Formats: sequence, structure tokens, C-alpha cells
Amino acid sequence: MTKFEKLTSRFLTRPKDFTYSELKRILSGFGYIELQGSGSRVVFFNDKLKHSIKLHRPHPGNLLKKYQIDLVLNELRLNDLL
Repeated sequence: MTKFEKLTSRFLTRPKDFTYSELKRILSGFGYIELQGSGSRVVFFNDKLKHSIKLHRPHPGNLLKKYQIDLVLNELRLNDLL
């Protein structure tokens, strides 16, 4: 199992300690690039799918909230990536 597959498996369990850095690695593996929005707002865009995922970067820490993980999981499933 590759590091990407292990990280994706961990993400699917919806852990409470999943970091923004780990999310960026997963989305990058699925072809998304991070675009800066205003303030803490970011957009992950997949040019091949013409799909975007909009989030707020967690602050002051680096841990994602449950609703953010659920949002990304839902978006990836809707695009048949998971």
C-alpha cells in the first residue's frame, strides 16, 4: 500500500486529528491544486474535472473540523474519486 493509499484510508475514517497539510496531499493526489481566496478562504480546483472545493483554512491550528472532512468526502464521492 502506498503512502497516498494509507493517507486516503485514514481520511475515510474521518479522524479528529486530520491536518490541513494531509488534506492538501490527498487533494493533490486526485489532481486538485490549491488557489488562494481572500483571507483564510482557499479553493482546490481540478482542471480535468472542472470542479472546485471551497474551504476555510483552519486557524489558529492546523486541524480540520468534522464538517470540513465531511464536505471534502462528499465532493470526492460525487466526482467518483472515492
